[in-house]
Amino acid sequence: MPSDRKTETSTTVQKQQRVQRKVDADDRAKPKSKTTGAMQAGARKYPVPPFPKQHHLKPGHESEIKPAPLYDAPFWRGSGKLEGKVALVTGGDSGIGRAVAVLFAREGADVAIVYLSEDGDAEVTKQAVESEGRRCIILRGDVADRTFCRKAVSNTLKQLGGLDVLVNNAAFQVHSTDFADLTEEHFDTTLKTNLYGYFHMAQEAVAHMKPGSAIVNTGSTTGIDGSKELIDYSMTKGGIHAFTRALSGNLIDKGIRVNAVAPGPVWTPLNPSEKQAGDVSKFGAKTPMKRPAQPEEIAPAYVFLASPQCSSYITGEILPVIGGY
Repeated sequence: MPSDRKTETSTTVQKQQRVQRKVDADDRAKPKSKTTGAMQAGARKYPVPPFPKQHHLKPGHESEIKPAPLYDAPFWRGSGKLEGKVALVTGGDSGIGRAVAVLFAREGADVAIVYLSEDGDAEVTKQAVESEGRRCIILRGDVADRTFCRKAVSNTLKQLGGLDVLVNNAAFQVHSTDFADLTEEHFDTTLKTNLYGYFHMAQEAVAHMKPGSAIVNTGSTTGIDGSKELIDYSMTKGGIHAFTRALSGNLIDKGIRVNAVAPGPVWTPLNPSEKQAGDVSKFGAKTPMKRPAQPEEIAPAYVFLASPQCSSYITGEILPVIGGY
């Protein structure tokens, strides 16, 4: 090896070793890291695990969840982002759907709420929307039923005068630890709610939507990474992401934008009615923020994607809101 090349490499080695020695010394000087609490970066402090042990029957009622999910976003100031719009939100009685309905109303939209059977929860959402000074109708039925979806859209048009934003959010989720235990009925129920429901509602709504309208679908981090105990659910959420991208291209000439929000763990009735009580108490603890999101932390993403003021050049996108994964 030429002497100049040898000198050059020796100098590089010495430099690397100096850097290494400094880092080693820094590491030795630092105290052992202490476990920090859950990250609180919002306008108010949010609940952290452990939560009370609880297991609720499907479809889950928000009124029974402890602690109560936070949906009202008291520090959010509306600015007319959806002024004069009409929105239809499936699964709008509770969880993310309720939080979305409230923020949509605060931004100037009238809201139709579709829900399965949770009458009390739906009434609470209706009152919350009306307290924002907007109109609200509640529509009880199963999104897996095409006839109901047609009626839901028709009633929205008749009672609220139009349809500008569709939020597909209704979902069914139950874990199956062993793949062999996943029954056809279980699989079919998940697909019919999570995929057929989105398809039915979108197809019925699009026929009445004008240019400038928007569809926002609820995906999931499970649709990106999968979940070994939620094979059917993960499959549908991945399908929703693909549906979003494909439908956005199909509807672009109609001036209708289609996007999705892909949340991580969120404190809603979906999970306390899905997991065993001990698992519910630790829900969200393994996230980088060491807590689940509250619905009001997810809802602004839907406002962003629904509002032509915010996202007129955005379509076919999947927006993960997953707490730092």
